Amino acid sequence: MEININDIRNPEYVLVGNKKVKLDELIEEYQKLKKAKNKAIKKYLKEQELKPYQAELIKMQKYLEDTQKRMIVLFEGRDAAGKGGTIRRIVRYMNEKHYRVVALGKPSEVQRTQWYFQRYVEQFPRGGEIVFFDRSWYNRAMVEPVFGFCTPEEYRNFMIECPMFEKSLVMEETILVKIYLSISKEEQAKRFEKRRTDPLRQWKLSEIDLQAQDKWDEFTEMKYKMLKATHTHYAPWVVIRSDNKHLARLNAMKVILNAVDYPNKNPNLDYKPDEGIVVTGAKEIEIMEEDRKKRGKFVS
Repeated sequence: MEININDIRNPEYVLVGNKKVKLDELIEEYQKLKKAKNKAIKKYLKEQELKPYQAELIKMQKYLEDTQKRMIVLFEGRDAAGKGGTIRRIVRYMNEKHYRVVALGKPSEVQRTQWYFQRYVEQFPRGGEIVFFDRSWYNRAMVEPVFGFCTPEEYRNFMIECPMFEKSLVMEETILVKIYLSISKEEQAKRFEKRRTDPLRQWKLSEIDLQAQDKWDEFTEMKYKMLKATHTHYAPWVVIRSDNKHLARLNAMKVILNAVDYPNKNPNLDYKPDEGIVVTGAKEIEIMEEDRKKRGKFVS
């Protein structure tokens, strides 16, 4: 028998089977379930949108393997910019035998006495392999000087030496892709809060992360100097806005695919990066300089 809500003497409750349940609680539970379902559907659709590009990445990888070409893709950006998540989506269906993800920790005492680039060179790809750096030698351009982990002289030497180092890489026919994921201060704060309150993400929140918001302007200044000194025609930077994680991942795939002239590309795919999401390093420098003129300081 159907229950007519108007016939219930106490509209605060309804019968669910033989159990009396508060109407407000029932509505709240229904809304939670609906929200979770919608979220799952959206996530599924986003993952489906990535799959054709992930299939292209497999073709690209096979081409590099067949031709014994080497490729380095490095991801830089502030904490919580989405580097790790983007890399995971890129390599999800790749052949594990022909790629590596490198995320180096603090240098050892021995490594501190070596040529700065040496521990990164040790991780470089062999023929037919791709290496993804989740942070790279550019630690010395941003993180180390901001937190005092290197001397001013070490920083200056790096900024002079880095373009020459990368030029030699490219001259030796290593394909080098440099991606900077650019997150806004507001979005970074939201992601830090999520890490702080989510027990499954708390491990991601470090002492350095906690200082990132306070040192926002310092990081921005170092970002500008890094782009200005190391964006070159042979090793250009590509800047991807990453407040929207899905669009950042999709466009990062397009940038990587466009870096390799592999055969049998899917003609039905759009390989052009979204101009509202992706800009060249040179364009980012222009934007930052314009912001400084208008507001008296850098913003992004």
